[in-house]
Amino acid sequence: MPVIELQDVSKLYGFGDATTVALDEVSLRIDKGEFVAVMGPSGSGKSSLMNILGLLDRPTHGAYELDGRSVARLRANQRAKMRRNQIGFVFQSFNLLPKLNVLDNVALPLTYRGMTQTRRLKKAAAMLERVGLSDREYFMPKQLSGGQAQRVAIARALISDPSIIIADEPTGNLDSSSSRLVMELLADVHKTGNTILLVTHNPELTRYASRVVFMHDGTIIGDERSKLGDVPKLAKSLYFLPRKTIEDDLAGVSVLMQEVEKEGPKKSKKAKNSTKQKTRKYQSRTKKKGTK
Repeated sequence: MPVIELQDVSKLYGFGDATTVALDEVSLRIDKGEFVAVMGPSGSGKSSLMNILGLLDRPTHGAYELDGRSVARLRANQRAKMRRNQIGFVFQSFNLLPKLNVLDNVALPLTYRGMTQTRRLKKAAAMLERVGLSDREYFMPKQLSGGQAQRVAIARALISDPSIIIADEPTGNLDSSSSRLVMELLADVHKTGNTILLVTHNPELTRYASRVVFMHDGTIIGDERSKLGDVPKLAKSLYFLPRKTIEDDLAGVSVLMQEVEKEGPKKSKKAKNSTKQKTRKYQSRTKKKGTK
């Protein structure tokens, strides 16, 4: 039985001539324990799809079943309970409460379950240890790096033991090193049996997924399975993966030379000579390439 099943789901905003079709008869089935990446350009319907899957919004038309239950038949309090207990959210902007320390941020979702403070904090401390931040329990969010803040957000998403994690551009505000750390953590969460839904613009991140869904203009235009560690063929054809060229290297050396000149005598002769050697090296490579 699938954990998520959409049948001809549409989402419309506005009325009359001002109507916007965010989702156009989308059908999707996700089995328990899958790691699914959702890709597509801005305005393709990814966020609208995630809002519906996360019970933050209702479809205008179509059917949605979560764990075999029709979402349309759930009352507001039932939807809230299911969202609280079964779905964890990780956002691009972290959404940590600035006036609460790390430990209290992670423990917050347990407050709504009527758990005592002692049990909440004990469980939150164990979750922070799981994400490698046990030494940051009493730090405030502004004292954390981007990667640390996102790991706190993941700990908060996991605190209620949800079966589904929805991660919306979780590495969008992070550098490459922090992004790798966060994705490895999500991969570890996936190994424990959680279903992961990842929204991303970065084709490289699809290496962590076992399946990639491609969206455009509110519809699914591709659905491809791939081996872990591989970028799906469709991702390669729809998105241009960055490749470093000799010209890129020369541009980088040029910027470095400008910084050296700005610093003047403070910069050592050794650094200047090293930079000049790099410049000659890349110019030589360029000439050789041009003669071939």
